This record gives sequence, C-alpha cells and structure tokens, in this order.
Amino acid sequence: MGIKGFVEGGVASIVAGCSTHPLDLIKVRMQLQGENNPARAAAPQPIHNLRPAFAFNSHSATLVAPQPPPAAVRAGPISVGVKIFQTEGVKALFSGVSATVLRQTLYSTTRMGLYEILKVKWADPNSGNLPLARKIFAGLVAGGVGAAVGNPADVAMVRMQAGGRDYKNVIDAIAKMARSEGVLSLWRGSSLTVNRAMIVTASQLASYDQIKEAILDRHLMKDGLGTHVTASFAAGFVASVASNPIDVIKTRVMNMKVEAGRDPPYTGALDCALKTVRAEGPMALYKGFIPTISRQGPFTVVLFVTLEQIRKVLKDY
Repeated sequence: MGIKGFVEGGVASIVAGCSTHPLDLIKVRMQLQGENNPARAAAPQPIHNLRPAFAFNSHSATLVAPQPPPAAVRAGPISVGVKIFQTEGVKALFSGVSATVLRQTLYSTTRMGLYEILKVKWADPNSGNLPLARKIFAGLVAGGVGAAVGNPADVAMVRMQAGGRDYKNVIDAIAKMARSEGVLSLWRGSSLTVNRAMIVTASQLASYDQIKEAILDRHLMKDGLGTHVTASFAAGFVASVASNPIDVIKTRVMNMKVEAGRDPPYTGALDCALKTVRAEGPMALYKGFIPTISRQGPFTVVLFVTLEQIRKVLKDY
C-alpha cells in the first residue's frame, strides 16, 4: 500500500472536507451558543407617569423597576445558516476553508494512509481478514497520530469559522496565534483533538469496513455505489454519536480567548466540560448534533465514494 494509501485518502478527504465546509461552520457556531453568557441583570428601565401617594405637586414621578435578564435564544441549524448568510454574506459560509484544506492535507492524509498500512500489517495471515477489534485499534492509532500532526490547522479552522477575528487565511491565522499567544497555542486542545480523532477514525473507518463486508458477505448488494453509500452513511452516524461531546468541548477550548494577566475561561478539557454542563445542562454536550450528523453523513459518503473511485483509477499503480 505504502504512499498510495496516503494519496488516495488525502485527495478523498480534501474533496469531502471542502464540499461539506458550510455545514461544519454552522456546527461550530451552534456549539458556541450560550458560552460565556452568564445571566446578567438588565439595565433598570424607567416607568413613566406614575404618581406617588400623597404627592404635593402635579408633576409625574419616574420610578425604576428591575427587569429580568433576557433568556438565551437557541437557534437551529437553518436559522444559524440564514443569519450567517444575511449578516455576513454567502462568502462567510466558507470562512476557514483554507484551514479545512490544510487540516485534511495533514490530519486526514495521515490517518487514512496509516490505517490502510495497519490493516495490511495486522490482517490474519491465512484469511487476509481483519477482525473488528483490530480495525478499531488501527483506527485509534491512526486517528491519534493524524490529529497530533494536524492540530495547528484544526485550531485555525475553529477560530476562522467562529468569527470575530481578523484572519486572512490559515497561514495568517497560524502566524498571528504563534506571535500573540506563543507557538504552543497551536497545540491548544490537542488532547481533545487526539481523543476525538481516535474516536472518529475508529468508529468511522472500522464501521465502514465492517458494514461493507457484512453487506457483501450476505449478498445484500453488489460491490458498487449503493453499497458504498449505505456503508458510509451508517459509518457517519456512528461517528457523530460517538464524537459530538468531545467535539463541543474541543471547539470551546480552541476558541477561547486568553488575555495577559487574566485567568483563561477554561483550565482544560475537564474544566470546560464541567462548566458547560453546570451552566447549560448535560445536553449542551450534544449542541450542534443535527448539523454534525448533517455534515458527518454527507462528509463520510463523499469521502468513501470518492475514495473507492480513486482506488479504481489508481489500482494499476
């Protein structure tokens, strides 16, 4: 397999990442909803034309009554997408796409190529098959290595998608982060990125291979587009359910602003998780799940369908 697996996986991942980027951006914006928004008392509002008892003049008095804090508004994926389009323009839906390309080039190329190498190395020498447990372990290893390599692009992508910062492109984002926050800021949230990538890669790649093999072994479908779409969509669902909580925490840790002389909003992943659950409830860890599955499903379908086609083209090389 060698270098070929890296090329096939990298090209397929870049195609899938770019084509589903707007859905990923909406997911990030939803995951940041309600963050750092403690209940604050609204400014007192005057109530006019109330006459106090036993008034000795005819002038109306102005009393001040406190108002309850405004309730946080939770927007769905469609309304978030429409708002981005209306307030920031259609171009904003592709904010951070250069970071997506770099991330897929570093992260996905590494994990896809390494997974294929491990599949061959760990396959049963007699049957050539790889048991599910070994597929999962291969995915864990490949995902972890890929995430460590691609973390700077991942941080840049999250910040560019979140908005509120003046980044021209992924290189500019990485350079500004390194200058203002130090080089180590490029690996902020790396433990979360690695954990998420291990879970996503193991659940996504292993489940795709396992479901595809089950379909073919039971002769439910032939090895073609229908099988690839079915297996890849199921794999996307499994990956979404498994990874969403870690993805929410990762997004918030990577996006937090650290100012000199002030404590950071979160001291780490566990602190972020606890503060999120305390402030917003446990289901906050599944914020953005609809756009996650809406993005992960098409992403996984495009990824594996493109991958299978590239394999056919490069099968003689």
